[in-house]
Amino acid sequence: MTETLPRRNSQPAKGVRLSKGARRAVLLAAAQDVFAANGYHATAMDEIAERAGVSKPVLYQHFPGKLELYLALVQSHVDDLVRLVRAAIESTNDNKRRVHGAMGAYFDFVEREGQAFRLVFESDLRTEPAVQEAIERANSACATPIAAVIMHDTGLDEHQAKLLAVGWVGLSQMAARWWLNASPRIPKEDAVELLSTFAWKGFASFPLAHHDEG
Repeated sequence: MTETLPRRNSQPAKGVRLSKGARRAVLLAAAQDVFAANGYHATAMDEIAERAGVSKPVLYQHFPGKLELYLALVQSHVDDLVRLVRAAIESTNDNKRRVHGAMGAYFDFVEREGQAFRLVFESDLRTEPAVQEAIERANSACATPIAAVIMHDTGLDEHQAKLLAVGWVGLSQMAARWWLNASPRIPKEDAVELLSTFAWKGFASFPLAHHDEG
């Protein structure tokens, strides 16, 4: 289940008792700030507890260790990215608009959650197997509905369609990462239009499959 993080730097008012889920969300938001500022290896649990305004024992009640806390944070963000991409794919039956919408989902995620994107895709913990697995699951979850559309429209087999879909995910991810750090940065709408047009022309070059009716 995706956890929604509260606004950055938000802390509950003194004396307000939070539910377990709300407290966990506050801890994750505090952890995001500290991890983004220091990196995983230079972050201490004490710093996260202080940032969240709780004692370290309270932090450990929710997360047994720093790795588990980091993984929970990564998972919350990759779930959000997958949700955005899938929503774009499912919002229309027009495949050109699907390509544009799904590409836009990556850029929306980057623009709104730049910290989150860097934590997931530019972390100093990318070599940790559990982090790699979470990112690979997210990439696969984004590629799967795209592959289904490609397979349906072109008649390519499952493996061919998945290869193209994974390539599209890689294009979207790498381009959005570059755009986030570019200076000067071209308008987001222009970037999405350029890349989705590029991707669509590639997909459209495959002949449409014949679908029997009735």
